[in-house]
Amino acid sequence: MTHTIFDLLRILDDAGIGKTVSASVLSEKLGVTRTTVWKYVNLLREVGYVIDASPKEGYTLRKRTWLLLPYEVKRFLETKTIGQEMHHFDQVMSTNTLARQMMTEVGCEVQSGTVLIAEHQTGGMGRMNRVWMSPEGGIWATIVLMPKLPVEQAFLVMAAASVSLAKAIRHEFGLSALVQWPNDVFIGDKKVAGTTLELTANEDIIRYCLVSVGIDVNVHVEKSMPSIAERVTSLSDELGHDVERAHFFAVCLKEFERRYNMILKGETEALFREWKSLSHTLNRRVRIRTIRESFEGEAMDIDEHGALLVHKDNGDIERVIAGDCYLI
Repeated sequence: MTHTIFDLLRILDDAGIGKTVSASVLSEKLGVTRTTVWKYVNLLREVGYVIDASPKEGYTLRKRTWLLLPYEVKRFLETKTIGQEMHHFDQVMSTNTLARQMMTEVGCEVQSGTVLIAEHQTGGMGRMNRVWMSPEGGIWATIVLMPKLPVEQAFLVMAAASVSLAKAIRHEFGLSALVQWPNDVFIGDKKVAGTTLELTANEDIIRYCLVSVGIDVNVHVEKSMPSIAERVTSLSDELGHDVERAHFFAVCLKEFERRYNMILKGETEALFREWKSLSHTLNRRVRIRTIRESFEGEAMDIDEHGALLVHKDNGDIERVIAGDCYLI
């Protein structure tokens, strides 16, 4: 959809929900014919906006779309870089795959902070190539970043994303969201969101990284994901009602930009303190499963590279760089 179409929507927005704007005014402000205005209105209706039309009076916006369109997110967005460039898709295999393809083909033209959003993913992947179920009603997005950080600091970017999601949930809805090492967000003992990080580097410096987030927002887990309902929840299931996705996502991006800027400024200690204060993992008994082994112990801490330090039952301290962590 062209910018002019959303300019039309902005005029209707400025007038207010339920207020009528004449076709002649729209035509004059947009510099198009009244027939073109009518065509634009129909295109907006196709993506979910309810707009009444009267030959004599004009057009009236009655209801907003439920889609997570860039226009809707940007109505609430308070960032300087993250999300200023945004692309929306109805259905894709995964936003991460699309972002990787975009960087391969036109990476030099991509603005850092660009966000790709999908209403539905058919092949979403989480950590270790696990299926990432992505039904309609959630937030499935990838943020393209070019931080020029040492590769060893990559965990900080993912930590910033996880902490930001947890903080946004807490601030907006009063739910006790916590961060589960290495990349998930939990409410109680159920996962509500997750993050992944993929990067490309020149030697030991990150050239770009793709931060993908998945949040079960307006998802009825029992209906959409019955096979994992015992360990997954959604914001709407927790609250008992649907929430405004566009506003919530804008809050998430604002929270993330603040922490991402902290990383770029070298203010990493504050981020680690915040991660630890929200930890769903530390000081609890855990079962760790890596490619090489499986063991139990107490999660003690994370180090400066994001590795989990576990006091094993045999007395040894194990530094876990990658693997699955289960509370027991």
